Amino acid sequence: MLNKILIKNYILIDELELDFTSGLNIITGETGAGKSILINAIDIAFGAKVGKEVIKSDAEKAIIEITLSNKKQDITKLFDEYAIDNYGNEIILSREITQSGSRSRINGCLVNQEFIKIFRELFLDIHSQHQTYSFLQPKYHIALLDAYIKNQDLELFYQGFEKYKNMLAELEQLKNASQKTEEQIDFLKFQVNEIETAELTSTTEDEELNNELSILENVEKLKELTGSSYWSLSGDDGCVLDALMQIKNNLAKASGMDNNLSDTESEMLNAIEILKEVSASLRNYSSSLENDTERINAIQERLFVIEKLKRKYGGSIEKILETGEKLRKELDNIEFSTQKIENLSTEIENTRIKLLSQAEQISNKRKDSAKELSQKIIEKLEKLELPKVKFEISFEQCDLCQNGIDKVEFLISTNISEGLKPLAKVASGGEISRVMLAIKTIFAQADNIDTIIFDEIDTGISGKTSQSVAEEVKLLSNFMQIIMITHQAIIASKADRHFYVKKTQDEKTMVSINILNEDSRKQAIAELASGIVSEDSLKFADLLISG
Repeated sequence: MLNKILIKNYILIDELELDFTSGLNIITGETGAGKSILINAIDIAFGAKVGKEVIKSDAEKAIIEITLSNKKQDITKLFDEYAIDNYGNEIILSREITQSGSRSRINGCLVNQEFIKIFRELFLDIHSQHQTYSFLQPKYHIALLDAYIKNQDLELFYQGFEKYKNMLAELEQLKNASQKTEEQIDFLKFQVNEIETAELTSTTEDEELNNELSILENVEKLKELTGSSYWSLSGDDGCVLDALMQIKNNLAKASGMDNNLSDTESEMLNAIEILKEVSASLRNYSSSLENDTERINAIQERLFVIEKLKRKYGGSIEKILETGEKLRKELDNIEFSTQKIENLSTEIENTRIKLLSQAEQISNKRKDSAKELSQKIIEKLEKLELPKVKFEISFEQCDLCQNGIDKVEFLISTNISEGLKPLAKVASGGEISRVMLAIKTIFAQADNIDTIIFDEIDTGISGKTSQSVAEEVKLLSNFMQIIMITHQAIIASKADRHFYVKKTQDEKTMVSINILNEDSRKQAIAELASGIVSEDSLKFADLLISG
């Protein structure tokens, strides 16, 4: 449950710290005083959308921090999964709103909105006027029924249906692909054949061919350069090697006279051996060179083919090969699409049959639980001064969809002479409030939730009905913490803790929220009852509190 809330720089609040109690926490105040500010702050802390406009005008950021105690939920696995520190029963939830965004923390650890959504479902349920409107819409009724049932088969069905939708989308793509014209298929085949016929294997083939072509086109010049170099080294009398041998012989004689020249003699000998190898290499290279016009033509033709493919399919052989692979896959998909379509269609049909079987089982459970839920709602509504009420959950079979094969709608009749009609078309404002209260109390107990907040659920009721609503809310507060905004003195008199909201406008507008003591609480209830605090209204308030 919620133990404490700290609010800083939020709308019209500088700083506020309040302690909640278990049981029934009532919030009252004058019209326009800002009673919903506190509820909205709690809602924001638990992940509701928020903008920078909630930051007090003279502040850089707003902070909302809530301290909760947990005695019902096992959160160990959840906290471990998100690497959040677990301090036992106490949990601190905070949200910081800045000009650029907001951040949520649990026990000081940053958490995302996905986590906050899961966390909120465990600890808090807020019922507002907006939610009342949603409850009236038939499309939400099946979700309400499923929330009551807590059917484990539903999750498996949802997963299977998601797979089924993906397969349908894939089938549609395959069918679209199979509708390509013969001209498109022939053109794809031509492109694939053109690339494959070229038999490109090495991504550097063009570089290698260009180098070979350069050699063949310059054979005579290369022969001249390498041949003359060979003769200069060793081919003529007085060549370089002969001169070096004479130097070597001189060094041999000199080293016999001075040992210090031995290394120089050795280095000279090594140089002569290296030049001999160079000479032999030049001779062999020069001898190997031949004019080959046919090879030149073959290389030029090959390079022409490669350059043509480069212009059409990419600037390099690597790009050509990648394009060829892509085109081959596209062609394969088209050529084999008929078989794929048949196989996928069979799988889709088998999946549909399986889903229909699951949906029928789910539908049967829904129908059984709908009777139980309807009876519980009727019992609650009878206690809330609708003694002749009839309530039923209707079913209509539909095509297989995300929700199975059921269309569900809540039907109600509040008058004995009227037949059952859709909830949105029958119930008055006060009746809707009571239906919502009945549903919420049933669901809250089924969910084992810690805290439920009612934001003006007493709209449109008065007199004996208010007394019945007060008793129902008080009874519910024995099982969970309730925080409730009310305009009804009878309901406010049941409070275990009473908060009073007041707006002051001196130099600046401020909202304050205070916990009332016994005397101030009596005055607040007297004001709710008659609009003014008088001796009679105080006596009436005292009677309500004591009664």
